[in-house]
Amino acid sequence: MKPNKARPPVPARDGVTPSRVWCPRGPWRTLDEFLLERFPYVSPDVMRDRLARGDILDDEGRAQQAGSHYQPDRWLWYFRMVPHESPVPFEMPVLHADERLIAVDKPHFLATTPGGRYLQETALTRVRRHFGEDGITPLHRLDRETAGVLLFCRDPALRGAYQSLFQHGCVDKEYEAVAPFLDLPSHGHTYVSRMEDVPGLFVMREVAGEPNSRTDVLRQHDWADGQGRRLAVYRLRPHSGRKHQLRLHMSSLGAPILNDVFYPDLLPPREDDDFDQPLQLLARHISFVDPVTGQTVRFSSLRCLAEGPCSSRV
Repeated sequence: MKPNKARPPVPARDGVTPSRVWCPRGPWRTLDEFLLERFPYVSPDVMRDRLARGDILDDEGRAQQAGSHYQPDRWLWYFRMVPHESPVPFEMPVLHADERLIAVDKPHFLATTPGGRYLQETALTRVRRHFGEDGITPLHRLDRETAGVLLFCRDPALRGAYQSLFQHGCVDKEYEAVAPFLDLPSHGHTYVSRMEDVPGLFVMREVAGEPNSRTDVLRQHDWADGQGRRLAVYRLRPHSGRKHQLRLHMSSLGAPILNDVFYPDLLPPREDDDFDQPLQLLARHISFVDPVTGQTVRFSSLRCLAEGPCSSRV
């Protein structure tokens, strides 16, 4: 059974905390053999270099050595490396900061947390570097392609209290999106569906069955652009938190959000981001009753979507 060690043995490096890997019982004679099998995409030369630099540690923070005898039933800690990580050339202003909460205005193309091809270019890494605090954690997530209000907890003792607000639907979130014109009632439309993951792909689909997602859609402004398209700004209020919910719901309504590379069709991945064509989706407002003070708090993005008129910021 794997013991659960809550805290890494060394502090973060440049805002990034170490990852860990469990050493099971097995046939490996040396640490190198195990690591090269566990991480087959890492070349032997790179692995030896990382061991020589002290990048792989045990639970006591001791650097591991190349060629050392393999020891099972323990955690090893390491700092991830992402070669050729492209910088995101947009600022991330801090909207609010106190002893408990931090609210930032995340730009498009910036991931919320490290993962995959993104390590330094994430909101979490930026905010930890900005405040010099390794214990800051995100309270929710925004898609990398989505901009807007993103919240972090500064006090580990209060993380559970704030996260429970999101888990129990006690947070009111409002988004703006630019998409093709929809002929909706003046009071708006509520769209519901049952969503599930598509196996092997990072997208969602709708299936028959009891709905598990709900979004209120209200058209605010509409206009004709220079390409002859009739577009509109929509206010979107999700009442559930499914992955890609707003993107899939708008696509299913027949108005996919502008510059969406996932819906209605999954486009081939690009080597480099086209920073001139961000997804036209913005997390505009977020509000809730603070579990510590009992007061209603509200944070609002100061950004404008690139397409169409800039909506009210209050």
